[in-house]
Amino acid sequence: MTNINLSIILACYNEGPTFEKSVLEIISVLKKIKRKWEIVFVEDKSEDSTKKTVESLVSKIPNAKAIYHVKNQGRGKSVSDGIWAAKGEICGYLDVDLEVSANYIPIFINEIENAVDMAVGKRFYEGNLKSISRFIASKTYSIIVRSFLSIPIEDTEAGYKFFRRSKILPILSKTRDKGWFWDTEICARSFWAGLKISQVPVLFIRRSDKKSTVRLIPDTFDYLVKIIKFKSKGPRAK
Repeated sequence: MTNINLSIILACYNEGPTFEKSVLEIISVLKKIKRKWEIVFVEDKSEDSTKKTVESLVSKIPNAKAIYHVKNQGRGKSVSDGIWAAKGEICGYLDVDLEVSANYIPIFINEIENAVDMAVGKRFYEGNLKSISRFIASKTYSIIVRSFLSIPIEDTEAGYKFFRRSKILPILSKTRDKGWFWDTEICARSFWAGLKISQVPVLFIRRSDKKSTVRLIPDTFDYLVKIIKFKSKGPRAK
């Protein structure tokens, strides 16, 4: 694969039976984009059949490659490894469950091409009970982040971010969290470093075939502890 313009990173862990269908939806969007693209799978030592599905997809998709973790390392480490391995100057990741549609990919690409260094999804939610726990967790966390870290990004945890690779690599080299807090850390460090950041509204549609992993009280408490520790170091955090 040469002259790649766009790299899509898919961090994969226990993605379940709808995984391949989601990947094919992403590919159908990419085929409509006039860019030379690649998909970088990062398989984080799943406990189900995800690895076999990744192997199958890589064998069938000419412009795809995969990284296989020998032990589970977390979402942040998976996305980081994908960015380091990417060839495109525009690189981005989205949650492969597609609770935020792949159809937003062209919008995020346009943001980066229009002189933005980082484009971050800002989720809004369906008006039903299926999304209520995620809505509460997201809004609660947003208030905590903006209050403690004084950054203007409203939804740091959205699993939909695109980057200008040459700008994000120096930030990535300083980012330490390997789990879910990685998203907040990369947003804060990017803002403190003066990167130009845009926020893109995206509709979140809760999948009925997927059990939510959000644990409102313990997850919020865990993030609060991490934010306090991170804030104590501020822009000089190493």
